[in-house]
Amino acid sequence: MTLKSDTKQRLETVSTATLCTALFKKGLRNQFIQDVRPLNNQLSNVVGEAFTLRYIPAREDLNPISVFQDPKHPQRHAVESCPMGHVMVIDSRKDPRAASAGAILVTRLKMRGCAGVVTDGGFRDSPEISALNFPAYHNRPSAPTNLTLHQAVDINVPIGCGDVAVFPGDIVVGDKEGVVIIPAEIADEVALEAFEMTAFEDFVSEQVLAGQTIIGLYPPTLQKSKDDFAAWRVKHKR
Repeated sequence: MTLKSDTKQRLETVSTATLCTALFKKGLRNQFIQDVRPLNNQLSNVVGEAFTLRYIPAREDLNPISVFQDPKHPQRHAVESCPMGHVMVIDSRKDPRAASAGAILVTRLKMRGCAGVVTDGGFRDSPEISALNFPAYHNRPSAPTNLTLHQAVDINVPIGCGDVAVFPGDIVVGDKEGVVIIPAEIADEVALEAFEMTAFEDFVSEQVLAGQTIIGLYPPTLQKSKDDFAAWRVKHKR
């Protein structure tokens, strides 16, 4: 499925927290990638379809530094294959002791028009990556090359990233807190639900800041709260 432009626009305006609640309403409890955070938390939401790379534990006889001389090496090939507008999601087995990639490869993703990159491991050259103005998410900085611990084996297959199943084409949304994965088949519904929830939460925040109690307001069990929200939406064109 192709990500619709109106769905993408909605997802760019909502938080991963709100998306997690919208997904929970549909019975999905485990869509937020664990222990992953942005290198630059000043960037806007990243939204794109997932393109995946999978690592397994490195084996010394198969993973010397000379493997990078092969133009078809899976890590290099993945960087050159990730489609424009997609987010590369890397399964590094939640192990940040060796880098999933570094600034040169992440820069290449940016220059090719990719939307962002996510790993449940670590990135080397993290100061340079944070200055790229390109959404990148990882566990923590890591200097050693990936070859010391990780062996790239599969491109664009189902993976696990931070305890979340990620399938190629799933919708990736990252904000200043972290990354959530939305199954492509329900992305339109979830985006609309989260968009509506965000309008209501903005209304609630305004009321609470004005001194109103949350009882009857959040959730809106009082009819007055519902009526006030309807009037607020008209006033604010939301």
